Formats: sequence, structure tokens, C-alpha cells
Amino acid sequence: MLAKAYSATPCGVDAMFVTIEVDRIRAQQPSVIVVGLPDTTVREARERIFAAIRHLGRRSEPANVVINLAPADQRKEGAGLDLPMALAFLGTTGDVPVAALAERLFLGELSLEGRLQPVRGVLPIVIAARDRGIAEIVIPAANGAEGNVVSGIRVVGAGSLGEVVRYLRDGVAPNPAPTAEPVSRTPSGAGFDLADVIGQEQARRALEVAAAGGHHLLFMGPPGSGKSMLARRLPGILPPMSSEEAIETTCIYSISTRVPRPQGLLTHRPFRAPHHTTSSAALIGGGASPQP
Repeated sequence: MLAKAYSATPCGVDAMFVTIEVDRIRAQQPSVIVVGLPDTTVREARERIFAAIRHLGRRSEPANVVINLAPADQRKEGAGLDLPMALAFLGTTGDVPVAALAERLFLGELSLEGRLQPVRGVLPIVIAARDRGIAEIVIPAANGAEGNVVSGIRVVGAGSLGEVVRYLRDGVAPNPAPTAEPVSRTPSGAGFDLADVIGQEQARRALEVAAAGGHHLLFMGPPGSGKSMLARRLPGILPPMSSEEAIETTCIYSISTRVPRPQGLLTHRPFRAPHHTTSSAALIGGGASPQP
């Protein structure tokens, strides 16, 4: 029997939609094959998925299982495909209605006992799903505040694979995802006030003009002249971020593995202070899987 589920993976600050197809055929020698350019994390999902299904108390007969991730010519990364892969398999066994899988997007990492773990890139995926006209997305409960930043799409936060199965089969909704609250966090610029600067009237005036007009600034001077001191205080006099700017900033933090995962909408403008010897790749992001 063939079953399909739908998901997405981060692609830069956007999302790539993935169709998970699972075909199960009875066989004496069971096997599980994942095709469609999966990375190591996705290939290892086989062990997590079937351990989680066993903890649901379900035992399936031996079978050859083929899991296809489409589009097959694009590399799939991350553990967010665990949940849709498990649900598609349960669709082939009749434990989950196949029709219910076609109506939603699913995202989440599974632990061996079936708990849903938070994943990166939830916010850009939810935005892309809404823009594509998808009405509902199921995500880990720990990502609920981040997902609820977006309006125009229903976000369902679940704590385990069992909760999702009951929701799809019996209509028992998991606990509502927490409402998104604005998060005021600046990596390294919080608490710096331009009023603390004594003197430097011309430099302070330049900062005020740049902040009011949205201009770029170039700081020049010998060490100890106050360049870093002034730069750290610039975010404090910038106007509040618009909703579009706040969402864009939160998307960047959502996909990055080098900063804490956001728990809601970031409302303070970030301040970053790269060293003058920083390479271009380190400054703007790069690598085989480019990240900020």
C-alpha cells in the first residue's frame, strides 16, 4: 500500500516543500530504504521512526518499505522529516487515515519513545505554507510560540507521535500551541545607552542622523577613540522594527544553529560585532549548507 505525507525543510530563509511517499510490501526479509537524496540525519530517521512506532504499541508484519522524498533531485537535510515519514508509514498500515495526511503539513523530530523534539526553521516553513494556501501545519509543541507568530494558518502543536495519531484518527486535538509573545532580546547590545557617552558631540550627532534617516555609517579612528562604544549604542536609538522586519529577523535566528532558538517574535534590533579579521564566509554565512 502507498501513502503520502507532506512536509518542508529550510532552504536559506525560505522553505522547500517535500512530499514523502511510503510504499510497504509484505516480505520474509524486511528492509527499509530511504531514497531522494537524504542526508545522514534523514537516513538515520529510520531507527527513530520505527522505535517511536513500537512505543505506540503497534507491531507490523515484516515488509519491504521504500520511503521516497520528492523532489528527488534536491538534497533533504534535518530531522524535521521524522514525523511525516512516520505518519506516512502508519498510513500504509491503516493506523492513520490517508485522507487526513493530504490536508496538512507535518514537521518534527522524533525521539525513540515517540516524543516530538523542536526543530530549526519553523517560522520560514510556516510562512511558506501559508503563502502556498495550506490551511494547517502540525509542529512540535516546543515550537508552538514561534509558529504562532504567523497569522492566516492554523498551527497545531503536539507533544508526541501518539497525540498526532489520535488527532488525525479520532479528532482529539492536542493541547493548543502557546500564543506567541514578543521577545525582547539583543545578542550583545542590550543595556547600552547613548546618554552615557560624555562628549563626542559630533559623533553622537552623526549617530542620531543615521538612525533617523536610515543611513549607513563608517567609523574611523585610532584604537580607544570610542568607535565600538558608539556602535554598541546605535541600536538603542533606532526606531522600533516593523512587523515585517521583526519576522525577517526572527526567520534568520530560526534557521541559524549558532544562536538560541527563538521563543517568539524578536522585537529588538540585533547588534553584531564581527572582528576586523573575519572572512567573508564567516561574515555573511556560507558552507555546503549556507547559514547566517
